[in-house]
Amino acid sequence: MARNDVLQTGELTDTYYYILLALVEARHGYLIMKTIEELTKGSFTVGPASMYTSIKKLLSAGMIEQLEEEKDKKTYIITEQGISLLKNDIKRREEMIQQAKMIFGQKGEDF
Repeated sequence: MARNDVLQTGELTDTYYYILLALVEARHGYLIMKTIEELTKGSFTVGPASMYTSIKKLLSAGMIEQLEEEKDKKTYIITEQGISLLKNDIKRREEMIQQAKMIFGQKGEDF
């Protein structure tokens, strides 16, 4: 499955997930990368090339929109469609964690 199809299936990659999460508040590219790095305490980072490729695809899919361009900085924010996709993906991830806990719990193992 091509990565473009990921947005249509509702199963976000970690990069899409964190970019959408960062864009619950309007931010420009550098702040998106910085927010993700701070949010994950450096355990997940998105480089500029990957981020701008993802932003282009998220814009094309209508998941984010560009608000303004000021001094060569483009500011983006998540759309209602993007929020819906993000919330559905969060539910999917929560279910995956619950399933894993159930399996480990059946084996008597804790996290």
